[in-house]
Amino acid sequence: MEIPVEKNKEYIVEIVDNGFQGEGIAKINDFTIFIPGAIKGEKVKILVLKVLKSHAFAKIIEILKSSNLRKDADCNSFKRCGGCALRHVMYEETLIMKHESVQNLVNKNLKRKIQVEDTIGMENPYFYRNKAIYPVRKNKEGKAVFGVFANRTHDVIEFDECMIQTKISQEIAKTVIDFINENGITVYDEKTLKGAFRHIIIKYGMNTDEVMCVFVLNEETFDKEKELVSMLLKRFENIKTIVKNVNKENTNVILGKKNVILYGDGYIKDKLRWIFV
Repeated sequence: MEIPVEKNKEYIVEIVDNGFQGEGIAKINDFTIFIPGAIKGEKVKILVLKVLKSHAFAKIIEILKSSNLRKDADCNSFKRCGGCALRHVMYEETLIMKHESVQNLVNKNLKRKIQVEDTIGMENPYFYRNKAIYPVRKNKEGKAVFGVFANRTHDVIEFDECMIQTKISQEIAKTVIDFINENGITVYDEKTLKGAFRHIIIKYGMNTDEVMCVFVLNEETFDKEKELVSMLLKRFENIKTIVKNVNKENTNVILGKKNVILYGDGYIKDKLRWIFV
């Protein structure tokens, strides 16, 4: 089949469906184009970014006909961040999209067809992730920052507030970063492979209010380690344990094999709430 689109060219398309990760799907002569940020039923002008034999990827240049399911994203970092895919879609519709994705997978892979139940939504779909992993890097001004990786890159995006990570994880991470900057503690550099802090990990017990902090380091220790632990314990009473993880490898794997407990038992507890329907 002749490929009907070319890289770096613009096209006007109708969005006929949404994919597994929420991306819009358009067709030109039965050739599939994936378009992040587009919603089923919309008409958009796109720029083709990548063309493969079976499909292509594009970005939105202009929305010509907007879906009534579209809303303003509640996050300034949404378009660059790789953490969320559907913040531009009404929440109730995202539940339907997730249901359809699972149903399509079932229909495709099971010989005996079954009907997937509706997705159960949250009463408050904000600040719900019980584990936050924040990369630590230096910004252009040389200051230590934390945030999230930009989609498909290792560029760290700072944010004022993340709508899915718990508020306490963000507060603790900001406190650690302030301490790093105030005390001149080194930060990991992926080019030189030097510097101490690589990641800050916060785990939170939603039903027990217990917190675990993990410092992922490129070195065995860092200056004022005890002072940082002491300060965090005074400021956040629900921190039950602090762990140091040592990862000196040049790798995308976040955690190393060595853990050192700096405070507490090295674990936290939580309660699971089972829902039977």
